[in-house]
Amino acid sequence: MLSLESVELTVPSAEAPLLSGITLHLPGGHFGAIVGPSGCGKSTLLKTIAGILPHTSGTIRWRGRNLDDVDLDPHELGYVPQFTCAQSRLTVGENLTYATRLRREGDAGVIRAEVERVEEETGLTDLHDRRAGVLSGGQLRRLGLAMELTTNPSLLLADEVTSGLDPKSEEEITALLASLARQSGRLVLLVTHSLRFLDQYDSVTVLTEGRLAYGAPPGGLTSYFNVPTPEDVYPALGDRAASAWAEEWRSSPADLGFEIGAAADDLSSELTRQEEPKASVPGFLPQALTWFSRRIKLFARDRAQVFLQLALLLVFPVVVTLFAYQGLPAVRNMTMNPDTDVVQQLRESLAYTVQSSRIGTLVSGLAMFQVILLALMGSNNSAREVVGERVILEKEKLAGLRPGAALAGMAAFLLLLVLVQSAWMTLFVRAVCQFPGDLGGQFLPFLLLTAAMTSLCLAISSWAATSEQASLGSLYLVGFQLPLSGAILALPDFLGLMIRPVISAYWAWSGYLQTLKDTRFYDLVRAITETPLASAQIALWILTIHLSLGLILAYFGLRRSDWR
Repeated sequence: MLSLESVELTVPSAEAPLLSGITLHLPGGHFGAIVGPSGCGKSTLLKTIAGILPHTSGTIRWRGRNLDDVDLDPHELGYVPQFTCAQSRLTVGENLTYATRLRREGDAGVIRAEVERVEEETGLTDLHDRRAGVLSGGQLRRLGLAMELTTNPSLLLADEVTSGLDPKSEEEITALLASLARQSGRLVLLVTHSLRFLDQYDSVTVLTEGRLAYGAPPGGLTSYFNVPTPEDVYPALGDRAASAWAEEWRSSPADLGFEIGAAADDLSSELTRQEEPKASVPGFLPQALTWFSRRIKLFARDRAQVFLQLALLLVFPVVVTLFAYQGLPAVRNMTMNPDTDVVQQLRESLAYTVQSSRIGTLVSGLAMFQVILLALMGSNNSAREVVGERVILEKEKLAGLRPGAALAGMAAFLLLLVLVQSAWMTLFVRAVCQFPGDLGGQFLPFLLLTAAMTSLCLAISSWAATSEQASLGSLYLVGFQLPLSGAILALPDFLGLMIRPVISAYWAWSGYLQTLKDTRFYDLVRAITETPLASAQIALWILTIHLSLGLILAYFGLRRSDWR
């Protein structure tokens, strides 16, 4: 039994409540429609029942439990949103397998059996190996339903899953939802604009401007609104104020609607379902591994993304080496011959100064060039990692996904990119430009820089409202690295002390140059730059702090609710 008593939802930005005085009592084994004009609060009511939007006042009870005190268990609730949660590059079977692995424990055999069960229940068995991206609208809606049925929920909420379908597909989806309610004893609520196939529903809930205008079996709909056809209900709602319709419904005889203890409420079915053993949500590590596995497969099937990553990986180091394709020039010493006249000594001194300046500038510039290109790669790795999949992430969180597990899966995938990018840049440029110094010491600052920029851009992505915002924020983050690092033009001392701690590029540049400390190149770099160089240990610690800060911010960005 789902019971709503005087439920109200207000938000500061709205002049009127989004929901006002909603009282409904709906039994198990029941298929109900929620209908009304656009903007009347249908989807809002469904999200309020699901707990996505917390109601302001009133009470929502499920099986006698006050949902203000105890949330719905993820396995009790199935919520099918308007958008598809299926990954277009995965097959039907793969989408269902990953959804099941994220939501319930079990070995490969248990997961496979569950997938086969829901495919048969929703008529998707023949489409098991077909990619979701080529499915029809009706098939996609079936897949969305199947993903929710993997946990066998007792409360299934579907938000406009029949919208935009042809009449035949709409009839098939409606019939499927009706069978899911009656065969399994679950309560199924469908938000829809359509008033077709009213005979399939056990009840129709009509909303107008966030108020309840009717909530009873569909047989009395036309007579209650005094209209010839169900389609005439919507125009009739506009003839009177929403408050007037709500007041009339409140004063209607009780037997028009469903009350607690109504005959349609099969209590034995309710008790039977309560006694069924509940499937357990997988632990942190299994969820993280599942997310990682799915992300790897999605990346491998995205040819454009694979090509872009390979292009960046191959082209960026080549661009760096163009400036020193013959290797670093040798540093010549001054002759300091006492027999040389003064003019010749001045010429040699000038030539040495010019040569030293050029070599110092080249070494510093090559180091910073690598740093900036790796920062760009880090930005490209994660700028849209979260915001591009936000709706799917929110849906999975509602089904029991831990935000930390999702972050761990993302971080593991991104770490692979970071390792390859930083290692290839270090090895390629070192081989071509013949940089001296410790190889491991040069790899570490590049690795931590790329990881830090990736994590910081992941944080931006987790807090951004749109992909465009995330891309722009990441672009600004990278764009300010070069001018604010002090590698090209030194900042005023007081400004440098304030800015350098948050500029990852400065620390990677310093850490890399410290590996040249026992060579003449280091002295030449120090001679041409006014920016102080930090020690390698401090540089690595600061980059580690940047990396950690990005992950922490990303975690809280993933935790927050951001339904759109």
